[in-house]
Amino acid sequence: MTVVTRFAPSPTGFLHIGGARTALFSFLYAKRHGGKFLLRIEDTDRERSTQEAVDAIFEGMAWLGLKSDFDEVYQTQRFDRYREVVQQMLAAGTAYHCYASKEELDAMRAEQMARKEKPRYDGRWRPEPGKTLPPVPDGVQPVVRFRNPLEGQVVLNDLIKGEIVFDNRELDDLVIARGDGVPTYNFCVVVDDWDMGITHVIRGDDHVNNTPRQINILRALGATPPAYAHVSMILGADGAKLSKRHGALGVMEYRAMGFMPEAMLNYLVRLGWSHGDQEMFTREAMIEKFDFDHVSPSPARFDMEKAWWVNHQYLKITDPAIIAPEFDWHLRRIGVDPANGPELQPVIEQQRERCRSLVEMAEKSKFLFAELDGYNDKDAAKHLTADGKAVLAELAARLQALPNWTAADLHAAVNGFAEARGLGLGKVAQPIRVAVVGMAVSPPIDQTLFLLGRERTLARLARAVSYEPVVQS
Repeated sequence: MTVVTRFAPSPTGFLHIGGARTALFSFLYAKRHGGKFLLRIEDTDRERSTQEAVDAIFEGMAWLGLKSDFDEVYQTQRFDRYREVVQQMLAAGTAYHCYASKEELDAMRAEQMARKEKPRYDGRWRPEPGKTLPPVPDGVQPVVRFRNPLEGQVVLNDLIKGEIVFDNRELDDLVIARGDGVPTYNFCVVVDDWDMGITHVIRGDDHVNNTPRQINILRALGATPPAYAHVSMILGADGAKLSKRHGALGVMEYRAMGFMPEAMLNYLVRLGWSHGDQEMFTREAMIEKFDFDHVSPSPARFDMEKAWWVNHQYLKITDPAIIAPEFDWHLRRIGVDPANGPELQPVIEQQRERCRSLVEMAEKSKFLFAELDGYNDKDAAKHLTADGKAVLAELAARLQALPNWTAADLHAAVNGFAEARGLGLGKVAQPIRVAVVGMAVSPPIDQTLFLLGRERTLARLARAVSYEPVVQS
């Protein structure tokens, strides 16, 4: 058997953290078993589904690298198939027309609640041997209901939650097609999973109560139900329902915040799954090690600080060639053309120890690609003094005479200058930083000057030497 999993979001909003984790678990399980992963857009809710949300789902999945092994699938393109199956079920007697009006159903439920009973459809239009059905009312477009078994149980051997037993008498006859002929969500899901050969359904545990109904429909169609794994919800770090203040954001907002996609995957996989004490996983390691034996049935907690820590670890250990495309994206996002400066990989190597996000890295590297728009007032007042500017003027002459502009030569020149002047390195390096970076913080000074280049370095030193603070009147 070839394992086939699916991620089936409804395009009524952006791809959020919970959905992304479900997609990741589905992807990893399929790949671990040499199977295939399907992305299916469940857009039957035509009033709430939007093209913007569809685009956001595809964009988020592409950024995370969770690629479907099949062409795009949309439920709205399969209505003819759903109607075909409905007709088959009507002919087989596993479904029937129900002519009860909304007013009738509302009154029925009100009476049940008054008797402190569970509100449910009472089967008034369900055909039974010897039962006389009400007369068919004029002008009513009937819904189609699934004829749910009245006896027995559905035993769900959930791969995460274990055995869950449902009594069929607690499951009323589900509407599978509305009066206008539009099929319902639970029915479309069943037909899709059947037609597409889905072997394992991995989804949020808010779908647990849908599962016995879907299993019964599949059995009525003569199909073998897939295995099910219901993933627990994600809570905030404080144990409350996840909200925007906890980090319940669209996946692409995390890109905008400066997360690496690999770091996001690493953090998501650890929300409810573990492999010993290991914290960091490559994509290949996730595929190799992922299983449901170590997925917790308890809710996971989203900790934003831990997410930032994971991102920083990735920035520190990942090949700069992998980081470079994302870094390029962030530079352009703040109006910087990466072509107007050094190669990105050496910049990443110098900045990643002190930057936990690509936003921070882009802002701290902006000076290498764009002209300075001024100096930090406090740093300039402290380091661009008369003495500081004299140091810069003398050093500039020495640097201009360097035959080779390498980090090693710059290191020797700056350190030799400080030693010759009897100055601590800070008395030389800090004025240089303010002059060329705009503030007193940068990577090591030799690397900073090397990456900036001879022309820009000398021009900025000259500008700093002529700097005069603006006197407030």
